[in-house]
Amino acid sequence: MDELSALATADHDDTTLHRLAEEVGESLRLKRQTLCTAESCTGGWIAKMITDIPGCSDWFDSGMAAYSYEAKQALLGVRPETLMQHGAVSRETVLEMVSGALVTSGAGVAVAVTGIAGPSGGMPDKPIGTVWIAWKRRGGYPLAQVFHFPGDREAVRRQTVAASLLGLLKLA
Repeated sequence: MDELSALATADHDDTTLHRLAEEVGESLRLKRQTLCTAESCTGGWIAKMITDIPGCSDWFDSGMAAYSYEAKQALLGVRPETLMQHGAVSRETVLEMVSGALVTSGAGVAVAVTGIAGPSGGMPDKPIGTVWIAWKRRGGYPLAQVFHFPGDREAVRRQTVAASLLGLLKLA
């Protein structure tokens, strides 16, 4: 397990997530960068953690919760053929989500998440807890990573938020 996976699967309460969001904000503010989120399985939880930080308007541009195939296509430009060939929970889809977030926003940095939080929806090749996260800077190459988070729906979503924020810290 790599460092990011190990850190993300640690127990993260709201205080820890709040601290991570503050650190992301401070890093982006110092670099005069803004952030956009594109969320599926977290349903806007990353954006919620960010907007809990006073002064986030200095570094937070926008957040999109794109749960359905149709929303991923309309809001983020995910191609229908990508969804049909690879499904919503895939490297290909999350890469299109993160790139689309930068196209549709004024942000300089984006994070995108898509996964299976449960309690249903898992398959043998994509069990519950499978989450893809991608990070990208405007003009740069995206980074994507798959995670296999343990626990119930709440735990999978919480770990996804933590991993997203930790990845933004590494990117920033």
